[in-house]
Amino acid sequence: MPVNVWTILAAAVVTYATRIGGHLVLSRFKTIPPRVDAALNAVPAAVLTTLVAPAAVTNGSAEALTLAACLILGLRLPMMAMFAIGWALIVALRALGL
Repeated sequence: MPVNVWTILAAAVVTYATRIGGHLVLSRFKTIPPRVDAALNAVPAAVLTTLVAPAAVTNGSAEALTLAACLILGLRLPMMAMFAIGWALIVALRALGL
């Protein structure tokens, strides 16, 4: 089999193992401790940061401005509204040539 197939299969096994492992660990608790709950709630923000921050640092001013605007909007608006406004802002700034 080609290396690509082995890579995909290995990634699938590791992904499945981490999901099952997390379920097995959390199923031992009757209630989730507050610190664990806070950590789990922070995961989506951490993942988004790892996806967005490199683009803002390496690409240009349009991405940096959009990231700053979304940071401010994220404190005031629901997440989906922030995403929609951020998407529209980055499209507009790129169309303007920034």
